[in-house]
Amino acid sequence: MSPLPDPPATTPGETPTQQVMSAFAQTWGTWMESLAARPDTFAGLQRRYFEDQFRIWQQTFGHPEKPGDPPLDKRFSAPEWNQHPVFRYYRDAYLAGSKAMMESVESATLDDETKQRMRFAMKQYLDAMSPSNFLLTNPEALKEAAESGGDTLQKGYANLLADLAKGRVSMTDESAFELGKNVATTKGSVVFENELVQLIQYAPLTAQVYERPIVLVPPAINKFYIMDLQPENSLVRYLIEQGHTVFMVSWRNVKEAQGSLTWDDYIGEGILASLEAAKKITKADKVNALGFCVGGTLLASGLAVMEAKKRSIVESVTLLTTLLDFRDVGEIRVFLDQSFVDKREAQLSGGGIVPGRELASSFSFLRANDLVWSYVVNNYLRGKSPPAFDLLYWNSDSTNLPGPMYAYYIRNTYLENKLAQPDALTTCGVPVSLKRIKIPAFVFSAREDHIVPWKGGFESARCLGGPVTFVLGASGHIAGTINPASKGKRSFWSNAKLGVDPQRWLEGAKETPGSWWGTWSKWLAPYGGRKIKARKALGDARHKPIEPAPGRYVKERAE
Repeated sequence: MSPLPDPPATTPGETPTQQVMSAFAQTWGTWMESLAARPDTFAGLQRRYFEDQFRIWQQTFGHPEKPGDPPLDKRFSAPEWNQHPVFRYYRDAYLAGSKAMMESVESATLDDETKQRMRFAMKQYLDAMSPSNFLLTNPEALKEAAESGGDTLQKGYANLLADLAKGRVSMTDESAFELGKNVATTKGSVVFENELVQLIQYAPLTAQVYERPIVLVPPAINKFYIMDLQPENSLVRYLIEQGHTVFMVSWRNVKEAQGSLTWDDYIGEGILASLEAAKKITKADKVNALGFCVGGTLLASGLAVMEAKKRSIVESVTLLTTLLDFRDVGEIRVFLDQSFVDKREAQLSGGGIVPGRELASSFSFLRANDLVWSYVVNNYLRGKSPPAFDLLYWNSDSTNLPGPMYAYYIRNTYLENKLAQPDALTTCGVPVSLKRIKIPAFVFSAREDHIVPWKGGFESARCLGGPVTFVLGASGHIAGTINPASKGKRSFWSNAKLGVDPQRWLEGAKETPGSWWGTWSKWLAPYGGRKIKARKALGDARHKPIEPAPGRYVKERAE
């Protein structure tokens, strides 16, 4: 047993952060007990650690050597880290100590779940304790402070106060962007809305369009304009230029009044209502649909409901970085154990809001050096203002979720993986099975995705019952997905034989330079049907334009 007490039974006032920290404290205690139970292993680790530290001291101060090549670590890329012995020692001693601490985690006798959580906890601790994060041990920040006469420190302090007022670390110059002006600028109108969503129809850019439209479903925990940032990297505009009539679901940034909305509401009022509205407006026999991340999970659930109700109005489905099978979810698993889910359910059973800031913070700490500490150093120690970057503006524009919907989602997917089990869930009054979704599917995953590991995306593709085309892109969750065809960047892998083993699939896959968008466009075209004259007017007699795109729902910020 751990020397730390078990966390208390559900405490209404306990925050999610306190719950996670309590779980990490227990894990830390279990790890210490494991090391104490193996004194020979622990002694060997200590001996190697002290030997490494002594060697580094000798090389730096005892018998100084010419500095070698700096480590491939962006935190220590400034030349000052290599030029000055004291700071070189700080760097090398820290890196050696970090290696030893991670080895001590791997050497511990722990079950897989505990070891995964301990790896994460140790990495968070080590990342936070990097000498680059502190003024007195960061030579680059000290040099700039001296050269500026302390001006960088004053600016850094002002940046810190501003971020404390906002409650988050600034990643970009948010004043540089305005929705509808220089992000989310594709022309269109909101043609349908309810308590949960607005549905945007975009204006055509070609004389003829495919008769079947495509409905895009973004993640409910983020704003839709990740697919419409700038004209040159807009997936929306790309589809329109290919002759598709495009509809976009814009999820509401829910407030307390919507705090009792459920998973079924998101399926019925969000997915099904939007698909039906797009079909009616275009008078098409069917529509195509695309889901991104959690939007794909919701979309697949909605399609399963339609199949159960014998209401099949979708011709094809595209899923981008989407999990349906939640066995392999990566490091986010450390946040979502049985205890955490039980407590969150108890707290949210009567309704309430899960702040977007809470969700955004969890994802940021999965890549803490890139998404947290680099900005701490830049903004506070060096007194710099982050540059204007549309992607990071979107990343900071988080969305609230209603408590019952969130609790249902994390229990039935991340914790119990019921969505992947045929008829294990009843949604909108019917048992659902992803295997009954027989329509053609295009499934995209990103090889370096830290939110949806690509092998989890591969297994998710195998949950569907129809023909599946699986494509793997280079880079991560966002950069791999939003990779415009015109840029010719990165590459992707394809293999017509899906099989059952993701690694074997990759070994037999062909790598193609450039974006996967072109390949997907060719796949999608036949499902669009015949070409017809583009409609000049948006909406129809029953779905008249309500307001111009991007609409008011997306402009509500979760501060």
